[in-house]
Amino acid sequence: MRVGIFAKTFAGTTPDVVLAAARNAGYASVQYNFACSGLGALPQTIPIAAVTAIREASERTGVAIAAFSATYNMIHPDSTVREAGRRSFAAIAAAARPAGATLLTVCTGSRDAADQWRDHPDNQGVEAWQDMVAEFGHLLAVAEQHDIFIGVEPELANVINSAAKARRLIETMASERIRIVLDPANLFESEDTETRGRIIDEAIDLLKDRIAIAHAKDRNADGSFATAGRGVIDYPRYVASLRKAGFDGDVITHGLSAVEAPGVAAFLGPLVASEGPNT
Repeated sequence: MRVGIFAKTFAGTTPDVVLAAARNAGYASVQYNFACSGLGALPQTIPIAAVTAIREASERTGVAIAAFSATYNMIHPDSTVREAGRRSFAAIAAAARPAGATLLTVCTGSRDAADQWRDHPDNQGVEAWQDMVAEFGHLLAVAEQHDIFIGVEPELANVINSAAKARRLIETMASERIRIVLDPANLFESEDTETRGRIIDEAIDLLKDRIAIAHAKDRNADGSFATAGRGVIDYPRYVASLRKAGFDGDVITHGLSAVEAPGVAAFLGPLVASEGPNT
């Protein structure tokens, strides 16, 4: 396994600056956002020079690009907003392989028009599911064209709000292009110790054949988010469960400040490097 971080944790609008900051904080990879190239999170055109700059910065710094963010609200109530997101996804997909990665992360969306990460009572309705499936139909065609993969993250506030829903999506779309981004802190809000561990273990077991990236953030006992290692999630158990499932990819932290980044790298590094028991 490799320890990584969201690139946009660090200030900067050039990949050289951002990737050097990630390296200096102790990270081997990043989940890259095009805002780090000064293009905004969802550019609709990406200059060749920007693609080359990412690839060359990765080579110079030794920091790998684990994935590119292409997260837009896939079930936004305004279809024109979805169409704009789709165009950005296509632009990022075209740039991904030349820039150094084959995975694009997405947001399965919320009916909340203002915040794709905020829950809405219509998110679990039939129409929301149908809109999401239709959107994936568009994205999968793009993924096939550019030979890339789509990373789907179960999020409590989105259509795909559990490991079971993620499995349903995989079976519905019947495409090897669908991969999973698994964040243990997005699988529950406030649960007792044993329930937390069981939910995380069961999610990994259910999705183990598709997990491309493991995320690393945490929860406080009151349900609020916390920096990895500072909350209630049993990280040794989480990493051991990933290892038991055969996962050997990037463990990528986010939801932290640049100041906190070195400490989290120091916390995660020994865990992912350990050859501890697979239990």
